[in-house]
Amino acid sequence: MLPHEEQRTIKWFLSIFYIILVGYDFFYYYFLPVHVKHEEGGLPSNLWYINYIVLAIMIPVVFYINKRKKQFIIKYVFFISYLLTAFTIDIISFYGSQTTYTSGNVVEVFLIFTLPIFLNSRYFWLVSLGIITKYSLTAIILNNSYLILPIILFTVLSCMSFFLLVRFQGYVRSIKISYDNQLEGIVKGVIATLELKDPYTRGHSERVANYAVLLAKEIDKFSKEEQKSFFYSCLLHDIGKVHIPDHILMKPGKLTNEEFEIIKSHPGVGAEAVKNVEGIKDCICVIRSHHERWDGKGYPDQLKGEEIPLLARVTSIADAFDAMTSSRSYRSALPVEEAYQRIIEGKGSQFDPILVDEFIKVFPAWIEFHKNYPWTKQWEFPKEVEL
Repeated sequence: MLPHEEQRTIKWFLSIFYIILVGYDFFYYYFLPVHVKHEEGGLPSNLWYINYIVLAIMIPVVFYINKRKKQFIIKYVFFISYLLTAFTIDIISFYGSQTTYTSGNVVEVFLIFTLPIFLNSRYFWLVSLGIITKYSLTAIILNNSYLILPIILFTVLSCMSFFLLVRFQGYVRSIKISYDNQLEGIVKGVIATLELKDPYTRGHSERVANYAVLLAKEIDKFSKEEQKSFFYSCLLHDIGKVHIPDHILMKPGKLTNEEFEIIKSHPGVGAEAVKNVEGIKDCICVIRSHHERWDGKGYPDQLKGEEIPLLARVTSIADAFDAMTSSRSYRSALPVEEAYQRIIEGKGSQFDPILVDEFIKVFPAWIEFHKNYPWTKQWEFPKEVEL
């Protein structure tokens, strides 16, 4: 699930969860006894308030996790906290008590029914098995055979929810494949146009994207979806060059200061051109900032150090390496060993020093890719790096 969709889903899920949980407890322990059974209302024990305290504490925790852009773990943390707290309070409240345990909270039915919307099989098994296990252990510890009914109920509801989950996953998978094919077609057309304009850069975007993704995988901080978005953005990192006049772009000699200023405009132009394209807009920084330097002497924004987005820093190394190891209108390709040494020499000045250390680790894979790359082939959509 895309991060912004996950965030929206979590927001509505938690809002409805709190309303149902509090509303049901109020109805079952206050309204029903007083107005229907004409009995005294009240929670089973004072410990019951711990449920609400824990859930109240979860609100700032959820905001913190969301701020850290880890929305995908919110549902896990929230459910585990609720389940362990509810189970513990139930056991403490009813064990050895004269009051018979007859009900959980209907919010658990809501949890089962909402499983398909998260499109996550792992979360499905956690919630469905977690709730069934909770009632099974409660039945054993409290010696309450009545709880076989909710166990059967939740088993049936989990089966229904599972069928819906599989169906939804199939729909989303089909839409995703169609979307990826469309985005692939757009990227292929744009790059083909750019490389017709500047034949000396033919294959450059493809190679940079492959180098960059190999390095990103070595860092091991990005999901499959983030890697895919990064890959497409790397393919388009030089898209802004389409507005640069041919006599400047393909000039065989040294550029004048005025001509270089025009060249330096291409990251900003490229980022602006594709800023609203779904699938890559979360990685626009790759297009805008891949010419920034660690020491702040890059362009277009003179960002310094960690001000430069991480993916842009990764792309910077990949872009520099391929620029040095491929022939241009003004020079021949450098040997890969010399390009490697220049990357090392740029540690802490042009390049992120930590990423240079990661580059050293992944360099053998870059050499292998460089060696096997079909330099004379016509452009095709790259398949070398599996995402």
